[in-house]
Amino acid sequence: MRIVTLEEHFTVPRLVAGISPDAVARRGFPGPGANWSQNLKRGELADLGEARLADMDASGITVQVLSVAGPGADLVPGKEGIAFARAYNDALAEASARHPDRYRGFAHLPMLVPEAAADELERAVKELGFHGAMVNGSTEGRFLDDPSFEPILARAEALDVPIYIHPGLPEEPVRSAYYGGMPGNFGTIFALSAWGWHAETAVHTLRLVFTGALDRHPKLKIIIGHMGEALPFMLDRIDETTRAEAKTLLQRSVRQTLLDQVWITTSGFFTLPPFLAALVTFGADRIMLSVDYPFSTNARARAFLDALPVSPADRAKIAHLTADAVLRLPA
Repeated sequence: MRIVTLEEHFTVPRLVAGISPDAVARRGFPGPGANWSQNLKRGELADLGEARLADMDASGITVQVLSVAGPGADLVPGKEGIAFARAYNDALAEASARHPDRYRGFAHLPMLVPEAAADELERAVKELGFHGAMVNGSTEGRFLDDPSFEPILARAEALDVPIYIHPGLPEEPVRSAYYGGMPGNFGTIFALSAWGWHAETAVHTLRLVFTGALDRHPKLKIIIGHMGEALPFMLDRIDETTRAEAKTLLQRSVRQTLLDQVWITTSGFFTLPPFLAALVTFGADRIMLSVDYPFSTNARARAFLDALPVSPADRAKIAHLTADAVLRLPA
């Protein structure tokens, strides 16, 4: 069976090394030797060759859609940030050209310069053959609903490519207020993979609904990972409590907007309860397999896919059919 996974990460160490260490530290990334998975996985992130392909082959992964793991261009201002994003996309295009049947790409954008980010998205799609963009969290405290990012939303809609909203590090005031004062490494884990990443990405997505950004761009496609960032569990509650405001301020209910324009992936979530919540709320047509490689394993994702209590037709949708259609992948 063809298997496509969408939230699979890479890095280019020589490019990351050029980012100001002060900017990296201010954003909250760990320094060398810190006990955090970003550092522990640097070798796997940098590999776009035989080791990654062998790992894919061992679990029957046909295609990885690759995206940048931070630090990235959102830490590099002005023309340097534009050049940085362009270099990252060119590096991914070169790797994809060596293995065109195995690697595809999401564009990395210079988010500090939104007009240039929209132009880089168009270049990446039209010239490099990419299939959308990945945005890693907020940019200087602003989410994609901020008016400054309107060029990016409009260009993605016009190009008919999705924006994958991936978690980013919480801004420093949020880290201090919400996750500070914890013993050991609990604060970091709480702010990231245990809770903060998922809550903030859900907030990011809901802001696009509540501000009317998705109404203004009704054909824009949004993808979120981690089995929907808790939105499937919360969907009824959100819809009920926002119903009156939505009737006044929005063109659709919150539920309908999410179901019309948001797709979710399984990245890093390989147990049945969150999957069942996603299945009964979003449906099999809106769920796509992802691993979150190398932070999760291909083997675990494949075992999870094979064991899902769904029909063969729905398994095929989750494995590749929906991703092929949404990203317009060559099959």
